[in-house]
Amino acid sequence: MMPSSGSPGANQPPRLPESAQARFRIDIPSPARTWNYWLGGKDNYEVDRVVGDSTAKVNPELTTLARESRKFLIRVVRHLAAQEGVRNFLDIGAGLPTESNTHQIAQGTAPESRVVYVDNDPMVLSHARALMRGTTPEGVTDYLDADYHEPRQILEEAANVLNFTQPVAVMFMGVLGFCQDYETAKRIVAETVEGVPPGSFLVLWDCTDTSEDAVRSTENYAKSGALPYILRSVEQIGAFFGGLEKVEPGLVSITRWRPDPDQGEGPEHVHGYGAVARKS
Repeated sequence: MMPSSGSPGANQPPRLPESAQARFRIDIPSPARTWNYWLGGKDNYEVDRVVGDSTAKVNPELTTLARESRKFLIRVVRHLAAQEGVRNFLDIGAGLPTESNTHQIAQGTAPESRVVYVDNDPMVLSHARALMRGTTPEGVTDYLDADYHEPRQILEEAANVLNFTQPVAVMFMGVLGFCQDYETAKRIVAETVEGVPPGSFLVLWDCTDTSEDAVRSTENYAKSGALPYILRSVEQIGAFFGGLEKVEPGLVSITRWRPDPDQGEGPEHVHGYGAVARKS
């Protein structure tokens, strides 16, 4: 685990499972660690902070977008648990834990909720034990070291924890931009949704190509040696929900999805679009 300060350094690498050690690099930026930096977290390295600052200089909205995406997650999970009766959550590409993680929101709303996180970033693996601590005696929280390019494997392993006789919330929160091929990304979503029962939900958002600053910043980010992030059109993001029934208000900028005054004032619009949709 990381030192209690949560601030890793080049001489203090996290203790990782053997399977993840070869994947751990501090000489190139990590998407999970850079996002953690934009969220105001401390689980990142100098290389992540350098590229985070240079990218945000080109696109100042990034830190706002990161924080608004967390607010979107909170609203969505709370809605699904409280209003739709969902008790099973599959959070694919979970990233590093911060405040108000999926299991905390779900189990805080419905104590018996079961949550499975999926990621293959080594730094996230170093926090797996912390992630797996449920917040209620009734709830279950688990973690899979897996790649979203293998949805069948994810579904098979998640079925050991989640109840697939009940609706499952499948969540892709800002991560499909790291899938370089759009058709592959659509296949990943379709196969994952196909594997969950009727009445399940797809929750998905991604950054869009609707901002010149966003386009320039992703080009800058790719030059850092990090895994490139592919911006997609609003229409392309909408196509991920093909065959599903969108919950109101449909596909919108994530700040406009059922805003909650209790979360404080925020921007009316960011260049990240998402939706929640039900499988018939």
